Amino acid sequence: QVQLVESGGGLVQAGGSLRLSCAASGLTNRIDTMGWYRQAPGNQRELVALCGSGTTTNYADTVKGRFTISRDNARNTVYLQMNSLKPEDTAVYYCYVRWRVLAYYDTWGQGTQVTVTP
Repeated sequence: QVQLVESGGGLVQAGGSLRLSCAASGLTNRIDTMGWYRQAPGNQRELVALCGSGTTTNYADTVKGRFTISRDNARNTVYLQMNSLKPEDTAVYYCYVRWRVLAYYDTWGQGTQVTVTP
């Protein structure tokens, strides 16, 4: 099993920055992909950014150029640096990990609220 603990959400004005962190524990040597999703009220959960086991990254078009995902494998931690935040970025942000023991498994963090005021 893999467990996740998120931190770093909060309240910020538009144009501001926040950094989210997600620390993994457990079968960390089995982790493949780490990343972030978000869910705003009334909306489905959507991809924000993913980071593969190498250096590959994938971003939603809505955050490209503003958000940066990074991964510290020594600390089993994934970060999301969010700059130039907009009110439409307001959501609960969920850390996501895909790990493999024979089959692939997905684990989600508990979610952290990000609120961006105009």
